[in-house]
Amino acid sequence: MDGCRRLAYAGHMPRGPRLDAPGTLHHVIARGIERRRIFRNDRDRRRCLERLGSVVADSGGGLYAWCLMPNHVHALLRTGTMPLGRLVQRWVGPYATAFNREYGRVGHLFQNRFKSIVVDEERYLLELVRYIHLNPVRARLPVSVDDLDSYPWTGHAVLLGRRSCAAQDTDFVLAHFGTTVGAARHAYRQFVHAGVRDCNNLDLSGGGLRRSAAAWRWLPDVRRGREAWAHDERILGDGAFVETVLGQCSSVPSSRADPATAVALLSQRVADRFAVTAAQIASPSLRRHVLNARAVVCHLAVCRLGLTLPAVGAALGLSKQSVKRAVDRAPRLLAQVEPVDDLLP
Repeated sequence: MDGCRRLAYAGHMPRGPRLDAPGTLHHVIARGIERRRIFRNDRDRRRCLERLGSVVADSGGGLYAWCLMPNHVHALLRTGTMPLGRLVQRWVGPYATAFNREYGRVGHLFQNRFKSIVVDEERYLLELVRYIHLNPVRARLPVSVDDLDSYPWTGHAVLLGRRSCAAQDTDFVLAHFGTTVGAARHAYRQFVHAGVRDCNNLDLSGGGLRRSAAAWRWLPDVRRGREAWAHDERILGDGAFVETVLGQCSSVPSSRADPATAVALLSQRVADRFAVTAAQIASPSLRRHVLNARAVVCHLAVCRLGLTLPAVGAALGLSKQSVKRAVDRAPRLLAQVEPVDDLLP
């Protein structure tokens, strides 16, 4: 552990397109709209945490740190086969729906656009684990650093073995601190306590950056981002890491730019596996093989290509609700089309 690093900021830049690729490590922050509280009691917090765990498990990703604050949530997670936007949508969307139903409210509970930061794992994984778990202490909630050992609303107590969270990958984090569980937990706890003193002025949630300005040549449309932020918050790492991330993620938005073409190509490849035609997939046919093929197309288009439900529906002549039902029933069919990577455009 080499303590906390001071981060140099890259100036004022607008928020650009979201970066994502399978296996990417993200620091995700979802805030209540107008800074309003998103939890009214511990039952709400449990519901939100259970939803997060369920979605991370379904996605094949990993969860390493988390924190539920009164008006926002943090999660340090790795994406699997499910795009980040879809993962967060499936996490906070149903929670917000249940919250509104229970308390008789209408309208948005969370800000429309959550914040996500692609993280240089080698440099910042442990610092972010510590930063996220220390949030209640930094925010001056009635929680001390010693209280964190049993505090139920961060992943800190889970790493210490005093709370449980099935989706949290404690082994991955503790392996950075020692070769035995006991020694690793002791070293991790010391690391967190040192963070109260050493990292008091370090705001990793604010998107502190170390990057070369030249890296932005890979994404010229960053200056046309829809939302203005004090700093560009998409990547936490040095200049070489930024170039690597942008190179890896540069192909991700291509299918989103032309969803009709992507769905057409995907339909053709899936059709061959189910012995139907691409035209039948995009038709009203209710034959079982056609329905199965259509479900797989919808699932792969949404969960692997990151297309929106309306975009897939428009390409196939389906309603948004029909696409959603198809996506939900597809997982049991995927074994019939393995390997699925061969099907993707």
